[in-house]
Amino acid sequence: MSEHPDQPDTAQEERQTKPALLRGFRRRCPNCGEGGLFQGYLKVVDRCPVCREELHHHRADDGPAYLTILIVGHLLAPVIHVGFTHFRPEPLVMATVLTVLAVALSLYLLPRLKGLVVGIQWARRMHGFGKAH
Repeated sequence: MSEHPDQPDTAQEERQTKPALLRGFRRRCPNCGEGGLFQGYLKVVDRCPVCREELHHHRADDGPAYLTILIVGHLLAPVIHVGFTHFRPEPLVMATVLTVLAVALSLYLLPRLKGLVVGIQWARRMHGFGKAH
């Protein structure tokens, strides 16, 4: 906390969660929204190439994979139900279509959900993101 109540403490100023989540979902730096968050498909850069914010503190671990499975499963469950009850496709056709949909949706969502997890960790100052430099 700053000694003067009318001046915010720059080391602990408020970080907006919603913009950080949206920036992370767009695979951008949660701080500036300009620099890329990833080097490759899922490797988070050590620091933002634009604002130099350190991002190596993240601990996304298995969270994005669990979220991806949860979302893909909930999106495809109604597709399976409606597809089977209304169209009665051949089992091989249905399995092929669902496999392609599940893989495509998973590949699309996984880096975005990892960015979202990194964004929330940054906004909430978790795992070293809150240390003053």
